[in-house]
Amino acid sequence: MMDAAMEEKNKEPSDFIRLCTEKLSTEEVLQLVVSPSCGAVSIFVGTTRNNFEGKKVVHLEYEAYVPMAEMEIKKILTDIRQKWPSIRDMAVCHRLGSVPVTEASVVIAISSPHREDSLDAVKYCINSLKATVPIWKKVKYSTYIM
Repeated sequence: MMDAAMEEKNKEPSDFIRLCTEKLSTEEVLQLVVSPSCGAVSIFVGTTRNNFEGKKVVHLEYEAYVPMAEMEIKKILTDIRQKWPSIRDMAVCHRLGSVPVTEASVVIAISSPHREDSLDAVKYCINSLKATVPIWKKVKYSTYIM
């Protein structure tokens, strides 16, 4: 038990960023930030819904300029560390390519000793990501009319 606590103390907080075309696993992202020193892990999962502006959605398609997107996400994570110094580990995973209805396009997980900081940081992260990161979304609609 003491070895795990010492290992945790010596481990630096981590930031994990991944842009990929594979299906995202919320459980895998969660495991990237779980820490014995933290009582909170807050997660945001953005999924494709089946409708937008009254039209039936089949899937979303995401494109990104990956080097710039990663750089912008790093800036967001740096901002989070300045605003919430207690944050331990952070992971941001965004899917590119086609994302069918109900599947995750983005998973953000952040750990902290207490829930308020991780909850606030997750909200800040997704709002900043949507506003500043060069990831473009195209909605693919059904041609079927009811």
